[in-house]
Amino acid sequence: MRVPHIFSQTLRARRRDRAARSFQAHDFLYAEMADEMLERLDDTTRKFARALVIGCPDDRIAQALAARGCAVTCADPGPVWAQRAGGTAIQEDALPYEAGSFDLILCCGTLDAVNDLPGALIAMNRALEPDGLLLVSFVGAGSLPVLRAALLAADGDRPAQRIHPQVDVRALGDLMARAGLAMPVADSQTLEVRYGSLFTLIADLRGMGVAQCLASAPPPLARVGLARAADDFARRAEADGRVTERFVIIHGSGWRPSQSQPQPARRGSATVSLAEALKAKR
Repeated sequence: MRVPHIFSQTLRARRRDRAARSFQAHDFLYAEMADEMLERLDDTTRKFARALVIGCPDDRIAQALAARGCAVTCADPGPVWAQRAGGTAIQEDALPYEAGSFDLILCCGTLDAVNDLPGALIAMNRALEPDGLLLVSFVGAGSLPVLRAALLAADGDRPAQRIHPQVDVRALGDLMARAGLAMPVADSQTLEVRYGSLFTLIADLRGMGVAQCLASAPPPLARVGLARAADDFARRAEADGRVTERFVIIHGSGWRPSQSQPQPARRGSATVSLAEALKAKR
C-alpha cells in the first residue's frame, strides 16, 4: 500500500496554508467528517482525558472535546492551521509525540494525501495508551468521478494522473489491522454535491486544501484542454443545469490493544461443534 515519493509534502502543506485564507467558504466536507466523528465518539461509553486532533482548519473538534473534559493537543500538516490552533505542524507518519501520550486521537481529513498510510496508522497507534481510541475520516476511493472523466477528456489520447490515488474502505480496514489496532472497523458514506460549473468544483477543492498534490504532477492544463474539460463537465448537467459530483468519505476506528479488552476465544475451546449447532436449528 505504500508508494514512496508520490506526494509532495511541501506542496501539500503550501496548499493547506493557502486554503486557510478562505476555508470557511468551502468547509462543508470537513464539517461533515468532523460531525460524523463526534457522533461516533458519543457512541462509546469510554471516557477520555487526553486527545490529539490531527487536521484542525477550525476549532470545532477541539472545542467539542474540551466540552467533554478532554485536554486537547492540535496538529496539522499545514503550518498556518497548526499555528492558528496553537499546535504543531506534523506529518502523520512521523508524529513527534511519545508513546502512550494520548487516550484518544481524531484524524480528520488528512490521510488521503499521506506518503505512508500504514506508517501513519502505526505512528498514531503508538501515540495511544493501551485501550486508547483512534478515529479517522478522509476522502476515499469512488470520489470525484465526474471530475476524473472531464480531466481524461481534456488530456485526449495521453491521459495524465491529475488526481492522487485514493484508498477504499476494505483497504483501510486491512491496514488498521496490520498497524496493530484492535477491533478495527471501516465504513463509508457518500455525499453528493451539485455544481454549476467545473470551475466552481475546482474552487471548492482548492478552498478545502485538498487539490491534487502529486510530487511528479503533470503540467497544468492549457487553455484548450481546460475548455475541453469544462465542456465535458457541462455535458453531464441535469435539467437544472447543474452536475452532481460525488465525495466518498471513509471512516475508520480502532483501539490500542489492552488486556482489558474482550479477547477472542482460544481456538479449539468451543464446547459445541458447528455441525451439532446446525442440526439443533433444523
